[in-house]
Amino acid sequence: MRITFLGTGTSQGIPMIACPCEVCASVDKRDKRLRSSVLVEINGLNIVIDTGPDFRYQMLREQVKHLEAILFTHEHKDHIAGLDDVRAFNYFQQRAVDVYGTNRVLDALKREFAYAFSDQKYPGIPQIDLHDIANSPFLLNGDVLVSPIQVMHYKLPILGFRIGDFTYITDAKTIDEQELEKIKGSTILVLNALQQESHISHLTLEEAITLAQKIGAKETYLTHIGHRLGKHADVLAQLPTGIFLAYDGLKVNL
Repeated sequence: MRITFLGTGTSQGIPMIACPCEVCASVDKRDKRLRSSVLVEINGLNIVIDTGPDFRYQMLREQVKHLEAILFTHEHKDHIAGLDDVRAFNYFQQRAVDVYGTNRVLDALKREFAYAFSDQKYPGIPQIDLHDIANSPFLLNGDVLVSPIQVMHYKLPILGFRIGDFTYITDAKTIDEQELEKIKGSTILVLNALQQESHISHLTLEEAITLAQKIGAKETYLTHIGHRLGKHADVLAQLPTGIFLAYDGLKVNL
């Protein structure tokens, strides 16, 4: 399995529009963060978790030539806005792309991309096969086991995903003990860490570190990072052993 961090930024990305802060002005390419998403390559399949507004560029940057499935964590715009760009994969693969999400997320996709699901289909619209999932394991493409993990994004229940020994969690604020048990034993863990200061719906850096140490994965990568967290190099230097800041384009083999 290979994991590529397509984007590691928060909803507004870094640099944020019109912001003069030192992080947004940084020349370190690791401080240039698109909206959060990952590509998982396993058993010859390309699986993307979340298609934010930067999806098209992320696919071009990583030279992704085929896409078999998309997993959605939740329906917020920074996680679904790029879905229309699956049209290119439809054209070259001559098939629909499988999309997995909870019933609430699928309903949001039908609202946001109503033209793709209308009875009268315009030529060239996205071809999407929707799959309703719940908080229970399912097989993707008949041979890849995906185990959802429910986390709370303030009061909104959303999903993380475990595939083999890789677990991806974003936009979490709290995780119940029962759900934490599903994560334990992961070799690679990804957690969100928005900023230093307390936030109502996202883990802070300190909270993410505490949670990572409790879970005990061999390596933990932090994502969904805002400009208030600090510059990549400065934060990375302060992290405990085995915990790293992810950055756009980072590849991890498992």
